[in-house]
Amino acid sequence: MNTQIQHIDIIYFTLFPWDNPYSSVSLSFSRELAKTHRIFYINPPFTLKDIIKGYNNKAIKKRFKNQIFRQVTYEATPHLDKNIIAIQPPYILPINWLSEEKTYQYFQKWNDEVIYKTIEKVIRDYKLNDYVYLNCFNPAVAGVLPRPRFSPLLNIYQCIDDMMQESYTAKHWARIEQQVIQNADIATVTSRQLYELKSRLNPKTYIVHNAVDDSIFKKALTIKYEKPIELQSINTPIIGFTGNMDGSRIDYDLLKSIALFHEDKTLVLIGPTNSDHYKKVGLHELKNVIFTGSKNINDLPQYLQYFDCAIIPFLCNTLTASIYPLKINEYLFSGKSVVATNFSEDIRSFSKVIFLANNHQEFNECINIAITSNDEAQMQARIAVAQKNTWTHRVKELWEIMEKYIN
Repeated sequence: MNTQIQHIDIIYFTLFPWDNPYSSVSLSFSRELAKTHRIFYINPPFTLKDIIKGYNNKAIKKRFKNQIFRQVTYEATPHLDKNIIAIQPPYILPINWLSEEKTYQYFQKWNDEVIYKTIEKVIRDYKLNDYVYLNCFNPAVAGVLPRPRFSPLLNIYQCIDDMMQESYTAKHWARIEQQVIQNADIATVTSRQLYELKSRLNPKTYIVHNAVDDSIFKKALTIKYEKPIELQSINTPIIGFTGNMDGSRIDYDLLKSIALFHEDKTLVLIGPTNSDHYKKVGLHELKNVIFTGSKNINDLPQYLQYFDCAIIPFLCNTLTASIYPLKINEYLFSGKSVVATNFSEDIRSFSKVIFLANNHQEFNECINIAITSNDEAQMQARIAVAQKNTWTHRVKELWEIMEKYIN
């Protein structure tokens, strides 16, 4: 890193809260960036609707007073680097329900001002001069910082998914994201399919793939954990999945097929169930299926250690074609054999160290092979691939891109 950028600060406005227990691109980047730079991590704002209805929400309850008085709040960040300064902005208005574009744009300006004023306070309080603005996948509010009101060295937008494929984000956010990418100095994307889509909007678009936090997932190899309580009664081989189980990505028919085909094994699903698709296919009624619910990312190595095979049971659709899943390198760094559906160009790039299946029958057959493919040489080959895909590598890539444009 050249001396010119050693003293640059990062203002990071993101869709993902700093205290979210799940892994996220922005928090992973921040942990690595904070080794050398100050990161001003601005949480996504709650909406007024969130505040009114969220009296039982833990994240809102601890911030309720400051939200009511519309205060910008600096928050303590236990277990994070001291260089990460977390900020909770005041609430904004819930406007995605609006259909008329001009009405939406009118209130969008009000929401933008909430974040602009939050950032102006941070700049004043910390006397920031040289700073880069990163917006991680939150284009609907403060997509870029307007000049000359602000003077960022760079406006960078990070795209991590195809917003056209989700009904909520497709309504307004996808349109706004196009404008944000066009106005950004640099755009980054996490997959090759996203590059095909977004580089048409901005020639300064770069692929920066998702990665793995090696400090967390190497523990699956270096620490001997006791069996987690949910797994203690299991005496069969374990087929495991970690991640968000939403209906737009997960092939629930495949999961049911796995459970029925592998009656001599146990299917363990770790993560939030954000839809009732699993009930529609009767997955919860099968005796060899266990739902553990959400787990903190730091707890995942304990579960991965007892997986005999890890799976990525994604649907093959337009949405998943643009996904480079966080979990692939987490699985591989833990030394696990992996079976995945053939959902994207990026997942195919791992074909030398994982099993790819084109249909349910192939997937089930691959699981049997994968469970027996755990000798030392195969494990080391998986780990070697994941070691090239750490957040340290990704941040290095990001700095190299930024250095091209910072004068």
